[in-house]
Amino acid sequence: MKAVILAGGYGKRLRPLTDTMPKPLLPVGGKGIVEWQIKWLKHYGVDEVVICAGYLKEKVIEKIGDGASYGVKISYALEEEPLGTAGALKNAEHLLRTEERFIALNGDVLTDLNPMELLADLEDEIIGVMALVGLPSPFGIVNFDPETRVIKSFTEKPRITEYWINAGVYAFKPEIFNYLPKRGDIERTTFPKLAEEGKLKAHLFETCVWMSVDSHKDLEEASKVIPNLEIFRE
Repeated sequence: MKAVILAGGYGKRLRPLTDTMPKPLLPVGGKGIVEWQIKWLKHYGVDEVVICAGYLKEKVIEKIGDGASYGVKISYALEEEPLGTAGALKNAEHLLRTEERFIALNGDVLTDLNPMELLADLEDEIIGVMALVGLPSPFGIVNFDPETRVIKSFTEKPRITEYWINAGVYAFKPEIFNYLPKRGDIERTTFPKLAEEGKLKAHLFETCVWMSVDSHKDLEEASKVIPNLEIFRE
């Protein structure tokens, strides 16, 4: 099974760390973000990984290499200028076009969800499956009765499952490349077309750990959570 990591962005919100280090290598509990992603993918049976690298790509290649030290085969699709998530995936077409199906993920996502569950939904006319997670609340929630008496203490930063967000993890058939522009973000260019044609499906994950690393605070929180996940204790 093959997966592709879209990891070519600048990571501007994580400056000054990303002035000299690409976002995929920012440390989370002693390992770079992309290293945790590779370990996660390998845990679920992925043995080949394509890394779409752009900003400071030489440092990513130097650190990750051919993947031998991670027990997987690594190849690269390199960007000379930012292409967006859709453009980056399109740029990797030559490495993925012959696959019957493959996993794709954003380069700032850390999770323990099982991406193989998405593959089962790639049936009939479906070309893409999107993992969804409950909206993470940044605040604690207070519960109260109809008379506004507090009936329970704070629930600390729960998932609000009345609303679901894109988890940045996908499964695709190779037909996805017919919908990808050479430049642009997949959420704005490709997914609306697939949805309009009824070829995009959602898969809900209710109990997984999921984090998106977009800020310095995210790095700190991920460093406390990710190394302790059961899938990484093997």
